Amino acid sequence: MRKFVFTSLCFLLVIYHSSAQTKSVQKSPPLNSASASSAGMSQERLDKIGKMLQEAIAEGTVPGAVALVSRNGKIVFHEAYGKADASGKDLEKDAVFRIASQTKAITSTAVMMLWEEGKFQLDDPISKFIPEFKNPQVLVNFSYTDTSFTARPAAREITIRHLLTHTSGLGYGVIDGDERMKMIYEKAGTTDLFTTEDVTIEEVVKKLAKLPLHHDPGEKYTYSMGLDVLGYLIEILSGMTFETFLQEKLFGPLGMNDTGFYQPESKKERLVAIQHRIDGKWENYPNTFYDVDYPVTGARKFFSGGAGLSSTAKDYATFLQMYLNGGELNGVRILSRTTVATMMANQTGNLYGGGDQHYGLAFGVLTEQGQAKGGLGSPGTFIWGGYFNTQYFADPEENLIGIIMKQTRGGSGDQTAWKFKQMAEAAVDD
Repeated sequence: MRKFVFTSLCFLLVIYHSSAQTKSVQKSPPLNSASASSAGMSQERLDKIGKMLQEAIAEGTVPGAVALVSRNGKIVFHEAYGKADASGKDLEKDAVFRIASQTKAITSTAVMMLWEEGKFQLDDPISKFIPEFKNPQVLVNFSYTDTSFTARPAAREITIRHLLTHTSGLGYGVIDGDERMKMIYEKAGTTDLFTTEDVTIEEVVKKLAKLPLHHDPGEKYTYSMGLDVLGYLIEILSGMTFETFLQEKLFGPLGMNDTGFYQPESKKERLVAIQHRIDGKWENYPNTFYDVDYPVTGARKFFSGGAGLSSTAKDYATFLQMYLNGGELNGVRILSRTTVATMMANQTGNLYGGGDQHYGLAFGVLTEQGQAKGGLGSPGTFIWGGYFNTQYFADPEENLIGIIMKQTRGGSGDQTAWKFKQMAEAAVDD
């Protein structure tokens, strides 16, 4: 009998593990390099991007960068410039970067993969799955003397949609814009962003659930640890660690072999150092509230859905191309195009973007008003970036992707992000 139960359980697990993606009647090719002209792009204009980046490095505003442009599923520009660390090591195209908040769109994708399986509805309260979030409270008064506070009951429960759209009222600890929240989170011992310590996302999320909110759920856009909460939700719904879910359900099927929360020893040398500019020179950034080596060292147990992943330019371009293809790549269906349409729709009304952008379920999305400003792409272009100075955009109208990866902290006069986007869009030549 025991053998039968074990065999049946294994069978059910195999069924589940094979159901998160399906074969698709569509079969778009994986990203491969091609000539600019074959994709309707100007090589001359793409070359100007390289010149711009070399000038930025010469001026000292960035120590190095990897840039990638693809159109119609073809990589037409993929180059590395400058140095990977303060010792002078050359930056390579396959360099691994800490992508920080670029993790959020990947977490949102995983959430919506489970949504497609009927695991939940977007307006379900998160307390249905994580009871600690029942009866949330909103901050009213705070004492800077002893960090005590008073709170009132929130007007409504936090929903999964609120967490996806940064409208839950949760804060972001050490990088929060409200000093009171920083102090409350620090006292509670929450872990923000990334860590080498022996802590799990479950432990952090359950601490977070006890803390007051900035405001009633759904009333404002407040950048938060909501995606970390959803990383734990994925563990609950899938019965797998968040790391395993992403590797088996998303990264593996898409061929994103260099993306993960923690990089193996064999890829340690490809990790780019974080640098900052001191007295006119680029130096490796020191440990602060986080260990800079977190992707390659430490306990390797904290799977931050909001900021924990590291990746390469090509891997992230692959992820974005799946979205431009309506949820499919190389014959593997990750999301339905109907789900992608929902994710790109305005989910926050006028709470985000001032009319130039709206916020969907994973990205900031450009509006017609935003297009009119120039240099930002076509309506529907979706964008985001990361804490360590990485940026991306994907323009569905032009089937165009641009990714620029750097690893810096602090001010340096870096202008490469907006220049790169503007110049990549201007290289369209058909």
